[in-house]
Amino acid sequence: MKGVWGRLLEVDLTAGTSRSIEIPEKVYRMFLGGRGLATYLLAREFSEKWRFLDPLSPDNPLLFLTGPLTGYYPGVKLSVSGKSPQSNSVIGSVVSSEVAIELKASGLDGLVLKGSCEKPCYVYVGNGKVEIRDASSIWGLGGLKLVKQFNSLLKEDVKADPKTPFVYIGPAGENKVRTAAVMAKLAHAAGYGGYGAVMGAKRVKAVAVKGYGSLPPVNDPESLNTLFRSALGNIKERMKRFRQWGTTEGTWHTGYYLSSMPVKNWSEEWHDVKDFSHVGFELETWVKNPWADWGCPVACMKLSIAKWRGEVFITDNPDYEMAAYLGSNLGVFSPRGAVILSSLADELGLCGIQTGNVMGFAVELYEKGILTRDEVGYELKWGDVECMAKLMKDIAYRRGIGEVLAEGTFRAARLLSEKKGVDLTKYAIQVKGIAVGAHGVRSGKDYPQPISYALSVQGGDHTSVAEFPVNSTESEAWYSILDSGVVCMFTVLDDSTLLEYLNKVTGWGLDLGEFYEIGRRVITLQRILLLIGGPDAEWSVKDDDNPPRFYEPLPTGPYKGSALKREEVDELKKKYYAEMGWGEKGIPSEETLRRLGLEEFTPMLNMLH
Repeated sequence: MKGVWGRLLEVDLTAGTSRSIEIPEKVYRMFLGGRGLATYLLAREFSEKWRFLDPLSPDNPLLFLTGPLTGYYPGVKLSVSGKSPQSNSVIGSVVSSEVAIELKASGLDGLVLKGSCEKPCYVYVGNGKVEIRDASSIWGLGGLKLVKQFNSLLKEDVKADPKTPFVYIGPAGENKVRTAAVMAKLAHAAGYGGYGAVMGAKRVKAVAVKGYGSLPPVNDPESLNTLFRSALGNIKERMKRFRQWGTTEGTWHTGYYLSSMPVKNWSEEWHDVKDFSHVGFELETWVKNPWADWGCPVACMKLSIAKWRGEVFITDNPDYEMAAYLGSNLGVFSPRGAVILSSLADELGLCGIQTGNVMGFAVELYEKGILTRDEVGYELKWGDVECMAKLMKDIAYRRGIGEVLAEGTFRAARLLSEKKGVDLTKYAIQVKGIAVGAHGVRSGKDYPQPISYALSVQGGDHTSVAEFPVNSTESEAWYSILDSGVVCMFTVLDDSTLLEYLNKVTGWGLDLGEFYEIGRRVITLQRILLLIGGPDAEWSVKDDDNPPRFYEPLPTGPYKGSALKREEVDELKKKYYAEMGWGEKGIPSEETLRRLGLEEFTPMLNMLH
């Protein structure tokens, strides 16, 4: 095999043992790695028992996976996956982390954690050998203190290199908050899926990896070197503006020109606050521009600092998603306020998208008198950074109303609907348990297809949207390839270049049709697991829909009055099902499974009829 080792390290936290799992080359050719490999391994292991697997039980594996392009393609990403405590399916979540490189340099393609520790622990993999160590001294710590103290602990405990990379959880993960993220380097997060809660359920505070070996051999090293140098230059040239502003530019462009930015729990999608823009963030909060992760030529990251009430808050840009969900979505239209809340989310180990979404949901309920001051403990007010910070902390520590909101928007809406005796799901801006990304579909100018979220196998994930044509770089098949590769979407020039890269690394000689078939295979298997769901939420064709609010006309902005049309959504759904071979009810057919080489999973279809 080329580009991969064909080997994962499985660690049984309950027993304190480990073993090697061999992965045949055929599996890599079918699923690549990352999201695809995680989906295959989970479907194979649990099959018809999937519905009964509790995501927060010790039985749910937590997978940290690389891909065949890890270490060879510019930049670095680590895939984090398992059964999601948000969607009850598989979500391919990624985070920028050198842990991916260190796994490869340890002779491994990934790490699988099973079971749970009796007391807080951390996992250290040194050159392929694993140690499970006591983490009691760092349990309860948030981002900045944790990063500082864990480096010292690694040096004392296992004589680790002081630059050993690691991923970790904050207090939110420890408390099994379903919007908790797996964190890296203070301001990076694998947020979608809620895998910080899975890590917390296993009582694992951190995972550190250091390898001293080489990367696996590639098929054509000389040609790959030439292609690498060419790609570096092309990426730098194409992404000049992105290097300057990062995705922060979207705080103005998406909100003002495209009318597609969440404002006050998506009650609006337009704003004209000029200071709440990339220029405003640069002038008011940026202290470093740019900076980058390992091997990335784009360098879209920044470093922001805001001082508030004697404290210093440090985060990245913040990027567009954080500025949107912890800014405009909460009625906060100041760069300083968005930096404070983004930094706090980092410190607590929360996904800014998922947590900002459920916070906006709560504030709207309070505004409408559905939630009361007695229930919350204080006033919730749009634009009030102090009350937003309190609410975020209550969610992370499951205090008061935070106990309900810690379940995420979908479950919080369900619980509060039961308590209040009224349907509150119309205020919940989520799809299949996952909060939608900060890109609206009503104006048709940002995400132009009304099925983007409705039919995504990752629910509201804005980085994995369902669009036509299916074999294109706008499709979910493409996004699943990137997550399985495992590469950053911002460093990829086009599908032909990425395919050429893959073939030079692996020697597989795939054509574009076979390339996109990998993506279709991954999302078809994800689709089956999604529809099986369980134990506390199951999905069907009726859930292939947008949040109710997206069918309401935009109240302001240049596209005032625009809204999704249900008949158009229904027509596109039928077309998408047919294109994917999923049948009239959105269920993959036996013929489709045979064509994609997924025959072994045919028995799982019996759970869907």
